[in-house]
Amino acid sequence: MSSMKICLGKTLKELRKANGKTQQQIADDLGISRVNYTRYETGASNPDYETLIIIADYFDVSLDYLFGRTSI
Repeated sequence: MSSMKICLGKTLKELRKANGKTQQQIADDLGISRVNYTRYETGASNPDYETLIIIADYFDVSLDYLFGRTSI
């Protein structure tokens, strides 16, 4: 598992918890399955580019933030 996957998953989990949402709620809001969202959080798989942009917009953060390249 690459460090990029670990960082993305950790960031997604932190953002989800900071927003008081469940994995199911986030998945529903993003229009994806809970299983896929869980895989993103655990690093089992990475979202495609379009989904990454949707996730960044959803949480109102940059792609760099999602991957741990910036703090804001």
